Amino acid sequence: MKFLVVAYGTEGDTRPLAALCRALIDAGHESKLLADRNTLSFAGQLRVPATPLSGDIVQSLQAEFANLGVHAGANAFRKIALAISRIANANTADWLKEIIEHGTGCDALIVSGLAAFAGLSAAEYLNVKAIGAGLMPITPTRQFASPFFRPALVPAFLNSLSHHAVNQILWKNFKQSLNAARQDNCGLPPRKRLWTDHTMLYGVSPSLVARPDDWPRNAQICGHWHWPSRDWTPPHQLVDFIEQGDAPIYVGFGSMAGFDARKLLDAIISGVNGRRAIYNPGWSGFIPSTLPSNFYPMGDAPHEWLFPRCQIVIHHAGAGTTHAASMAGVPSIVVPFAGDQFFWADRLRRVGVTGAPINAIAPRAHAVLQAITFAQSQDVRAKARELGARMTTENGLDKAVKLIEAEVTMQN
Repeated sequence: MKFLVVAYGTEGDTRPLAALCRALIDAGHESKLLADRNTLSFAGQLRVPATPLSGDIVQSLQAEFANLGVHAGANAFRKIALAISRIANANTADWLKEIIEHGTGCDALIVSGLAAFAGLSAAEYLNVKAIGAGLMPITPTRQFASPFFRPALVPAFLNSLSHHAVNQILWKNFKQSLNAARQDNCGLPPRKRLWTDHTMLYGVSPSLVARPDDWPRNAQICGHWHWPSRDWTPPHQLVDFIEQGDAPIYVGFGSMAGFDARKLLDAIISGVNGRRAIYNPGWSGFIPSTLPSNFYPMGDAPHEWLFPRCQIVIHHAGAGTTHAASMAGVPSIVVPFAGDQFFWADRLRRVGVTGAPINAIAPRAHAVLQAITFAQSQDVRAKARELGARMTTENGLDKAVKLIEAEVTMQN
């Protein structure tokens, strides 16, 4: 079978889809990835054929989220929805053309992220199977609120409604540019409502999100889509730092940009209080002129190599980093910024491997210190090890491949 996998988002959004491509290839299929050019390095490591989509996610995020104030207030989700829709709407016409070009001759399109609507339209034009791939659960359910809302702000009886509301708001913001591209590029009629009947596969661990009982059959939890970076060799300086003393604390916020990195790092440095730590500036690009001697500044490193060598992971609670820290069997300290990060922070709290989140806008050193004390307790460390052991037995890629094969075979 031949598949085109389409994803547009941050590196954490793209890496699991690159892993899915690799798994499909190893199962004997052809698979190609389309994603933002800034997020394709992992696909290259896995020797997955890949082509960049139009746009620049790094510049777009920096422009949209700098000084946006998305962390506070009742309109937080609406601000985020407008920001991400501007990114998608600026590229939808190009994405649709590019997906059709590379998707011709495929048995199915697997679509995810901001390019999902363009991918679904391309599948309609090409008359092939469309399969959704999600890294957070957006299929409506009564069991939890939409990941785009902070969990504590939604009463349980409104859980299902919150999913429908979010999906409709996003559709409202996307549909004008999408329908224009459908007509101009494909001659397709305007789409009047959301797609809901296509298969949705979630690269999410059931140890963090159990499949809701009220989901339709077309929505499935597979397990985390993870592939180790086998060809990576750690720098000698990093290995030496790790081996020179107690396991360090990892500090990094991945693809987050447009926040006051200086203020947050100052609070963390004070809260770490002399403990050994590793700092990864990520997409923020912020590297202070001097760091205390207990901090080691580093570049990118595979989470599956680094996190098991750390005692705590301080992160933004993005879906990818949340799963990586959990699989490593180490506690987390979460600093959620926006979007689904509050959902994942809450999931980690529910399984007992993190405490109260750190406020990203007004970080306090004493809050960091309290979080470290909580994470270092024997009970929390034991729960983290148990969680990691459970997650390592989940083969999310194998399940996803089998479900994809069954869907396409059934269609044919």
